[in-house]
Amino acid sequence: MARSSSGIVAGLTAVALAAVGFLAYQASATAPAKPAAAGQQQQQQPAAGAPAQPSAPQAAGKAGPVPENSGTGTRVVYSIGQKRVWLVGAADAEPRSFTVMPSTVHPKPGSYVVGSRSGAVTGSDGVAVEHVVRFALSEGGVVIGFSARADGQVPAPDPGKKTGGIRMSRADGDAMWNFATINTKVVVVP
Repeated sequence: MARSSSGIVAGLTAVALAAVGFLAYQASATAPAKPAAAGQQQQQQPAAGAPAQPSAPQAAGKAGPVPENSGTGTRVVYSIGQKRVWLVGAADAEPRSFTVMPSTVHPKPGSYVVGSRSGAVTGSDGVAVEHVVRFALSEGGVVIGFSARADGQVPAPDPGKKTGGIRMSRADGDAMWNFATINTKVVVVP
């Protein structure tokens, strides 16, 4: 009987540690934002001088360096081939990097700027999304931008639909929203 009790205690301890780790990750991935300037209600900016927090994959050493051909200065770098984004801020700060699920319509490699944002809308695929950061328009008229599904899922897009939503986790969507305000540079690399 003592063996069974110790197994139960070990199991409960493991579950408790996993829950605490998950809550700690959620807390570290959500940085408070200062209020937006008048006339820009949907825009939020990170606190001055606050570095972006790394996501779990980068902390584990899985993210490669920022692509060399992605320019300089503060920018969002999106690698279509790596299915990865880097939020590049101050020169001395480690960029936040995370994986994304590309849309069915890809932007051409090049430099863009964030042109519009929406806190919460229905995506072109009919799914409720939040923290939408738009930066490009395809030749076929498809709007391309970053977003997170409100339900937290990040499935592959329906290949039969022409969509431009580059999806990410909700925590990474929060970071993108705080970082990529109107006129922020977005560099797309192959």
